[in-house]
Amino acid sequence: MTTKILALTDALGNLVRFILLPGQRFETVGVEPLIDGLCFGALIADKAFDSNSIIADLNERGAKIVISQHPRRTKPVQIDAEIYKWRHLIENFFCKLKEFKRIAMRADKTDQSFNAIIHLAAAVINSR
Repeated sequence: MTTKILALTDALGNLVRFILLPGQRFETVGVEPLIDGLCFGALIADKAFDSNSIIADLNERGAKIVISQHPRRTKPVQIDAEIYKWRHLIENFFCKLKEFKRIAMRADKTDQSFNAIIHLAAAVINSR
């Protein structure tokens, strides 16, 4: 059994919210519940999140789209390369999160206990 962690961080790389998805699911299905009810100026993401529905939702919100484009996209959306460089903050967060062996190995049997240990690890990361 595999699990994907979809995380949203703020501009400083601190965890705002996350959701768990089964390992075989596409990441795009988790974006809407992840950003629901939040106000933000831009969303920085990688190619896995390049979908027309996400881009349309961001356009409705008036948020800047900073999503690396999939090579098959027929009409590429221009992204700000300088802002895209800040994507390393989410990557750094995941590197710090995986320092916790229990998370890296998915030792918890239930989603509820796995959620709890991610919250605990994020609190420890933020306190450093």
